[in-house]
Amino acid sequence: MRFFVFLIACLTISISSYGQEDFLAKQYFNDGDYDKALVFYEKLVKKNPRRTDYSEGLVACYQQLERYSDAEQFLLKKVEDVYAFPTFFIELGYNYTLQNQADKAAEYYQKAIQKIEENPNFGYSVGYRFQKYALLDEAIQAYQKAMVLKPELNYDFQLARIYGEQGQVEKMYQSYLNLIKEGRTSRSNILRNIDDFISEDPSNENNVLLRKVLLKNAQKNPDILWNELLSWLFIQQKQYSSAFSQEKAIYKRTDEISLDRLENLGQIALEDKDFSNASKIFEYIVDHSGNPVSKLNAQLHLIDIDLETPDKSTLNAVEKKFEALVLEYGNQSQTLQLQIAYANFLTFKREQPGPAIAMLKESLELPLSNRGMAYVKMALGDILVYNQQFNQALIYFTQVQKRLKNDVLGQDARFKVAQTSFYKGDFDWALTQLKVLRGSTSQLIANDAMQLSLLISDNSLEDSTQTALKKFARADLLAYQNKNVEAIEALEDILQNHKGEKIEDEALLKQGQLLEGQKRYKDAEFNYQKIAEFYAHDILADDALFALGELYRTILNEPEKAKAQYEKIIYNHQDSYYFPKARKQFRRLRGDAIN
Repeated sequence: MRFFVFLIACLTISISSYGQEDFLAKQYFNDGDYDKALVFYEKLVKKNPRRTDYSEGLVACYQQLERYSDAEQFLLKKVEDVYAFPTFFIELGYNYTLQNQADKAAEYYQKAIQKIEENPNFGYSVGYRFQKYALLDEAIQAYQKAMVLKPELNYDFQLARIYGEQGQVEKMYQSYLNLIKEGRTSRSNILRNIDDFISEDPSNENNVLLRKVLLKNAQKNPDILWNELLSWLFIQQKQYSSAFSQEKAIYKRTDEISLDRLENLGQIALEDKDFSNASKIFEYIVDHSGNPVSKLNAQLHLIDIDLETPDKSTLNAVEKKFEALVLEYGNQSQTLQLQIAYANFLTFKREQPGPAIAMLKESLELPLSNRGMAYVKMALGDILVYNQQFNQALIYFTQVQKRLKNDVLGQDARFKVAQTSFYKGDFDWALTQLKVLRGSTSQLIANDAMQLSLLISDNSLEDSTQTALKKFARADLLAYQNKNVEAIEALEDILQNHKGEKIEDEALLKQGQLLEGQKRYKDAEFNYQKIAEFYAHDILADDALFALGELYRTILNEPEKAKAQYEKIIYNHQDSYYFPKARKQFRRLRGDAIN
């Protein structure tokens, strides 16, 4: 028994010592102390000659110390072994490369590749080792040979990466497409990699090449996949008409089962304000949909497009469309989106909250799911706020908040409780709600909550009467009610009578946003510039810079000025909510491919 315990103790000491030598060898090597690392690697190789990582560590130490002949002698013994791992041939070849002996190096590189014939499974380790030393042509040979000898192996992902490094973009695309076609990895993963090489410009060389490769594949092997990928490319290029053609072909080839893809395309075109193509897509859905909900959604999107440029005649026409839809679909639990859209139209476009409130209260009598009930109550609460029935609105928002506590919809309801309390002048209760929301799972809600929270707290410290804050709340409510001219005037009162107070930058930003809506772009530019200049280190600096960048980019057509604003966010506001958007637009304006 004592001997057994003694044996275990000796073994434990031996393993501990062995592990310490391994750690020290790697530590000294990483620190660049190759002489000391060499001592430990020599011991480790002697104790365990079959461990390839120790042998490779030893060789790396020799090479760092320029003891190439010692590395050569060691590796020559390794490759003489019948069972030599093929990467040792590459290491020996690379050792000759370091000595400018290209012919000898090439000889051993080829021997490594020949080893794949003995066992195609060596393909990955050989190819990967060649990549490590930037021997890309040899890596391609290794991967391709393995795939020929054993077809079930697939190294298209590795090959695609290499082709990309070499600038062989067409071959890279084909390798990535092979992976998609064979279902070897997720399509989204591959498209993210391809997206690094293309831009929004259809004439970009890489874009042209991708289209060429996709069309070649479609000619060789007609498959719906190529239509889907062509549609994806056209969407990246914002060529929604061409994408629409592909999506119609897909719809027909799938026996007209689902219009989901077309609905998504219409939504993308609408968000990108391509109203002409969005209209065509939604009209197609209306004409072909057998699903009442899909058809209704498309009809409502067409109304949204009509309302992009509203005048009195447009509003009259839209109201008639809503009335016709109500007659067609009725007031059902399956058509809540119609009732909510119509109620919002009556309130925010027609200034008729009374009928809207009655309509939504009627909808609450329908048999609804929890979420359905929540959507109606949220819409009803919004209209009650418009009508300044704050207490009634708070009841509905609070009910949603309590029913859907851990849901984003519940968090949105809590924010509306805070916002309504703010309009009402109950700033303390608003702050209580906002403190909870600053940790929201929705970044947008968390960002909005933080800004409103800071607005209230910053402007309550210096002014105990909260006079300016009450004025701002009133202006904000006017803007919510679409009374933008009155809101701009209310904010001007703050700017004239509360100069130098903390609320000034808030008023400038809000007024700038409203001025943009009134197409008073130069006035809006002045407001944003004032914040950027005089409040450069305050919380709203990044908001102003981004708003200014977007104004220059999308309205005033001054890309260089836009780029300058985005650049300031990138370098000075890296924790900003706008940072990723600013970086994307900056790279786009600079001419980079955007991922």
